Amino acid sequence: MTALATGVVGADIVRLIAGHRFDLSNEKVAQAELESILIKAEIPFEREHRLSARDIVDFLVDGGVAVEMKIRGHQKMAVYQQLARYARHETVREVVLITNMAMGLPEEIEGKPAWYASLGRGWL
Repeated sequence: MTALATGVVGADIVRLIAGHRFDLSNEKVAQAELESILIKAEIPFEREHRLSARDIVDFLVDGGVAVEMKIRGHQKMAVYQQLARYARHETVREVVLITNMAMGLPEEIEGKPAWYASLGRGWL
């Protein structure tokens, strides 16, 4: 799905998914659930957007918010490094990590706003 920019920011994505119960058994299923939420909210996005030959972000929302979803089993430093690579791209305005892993992010990565959304919150 692509459309003109609507002014969506990372905080909007974090608020949008708060309270949703995602299937945490399979990352691809959880991504499909996020896709449905974005469609229902009429937020423009692209799935599996290629930023470069090496970097493919799970979702590029509103033409510049890189959204990466990780469900357990990933090394935290590797996830951070992946987000940092994404943030280095000119087209990326912000980065959002959606995960059930217990980790935090700095307020900025590579000078761009960084957001963390916990998938576990929807189950509380």
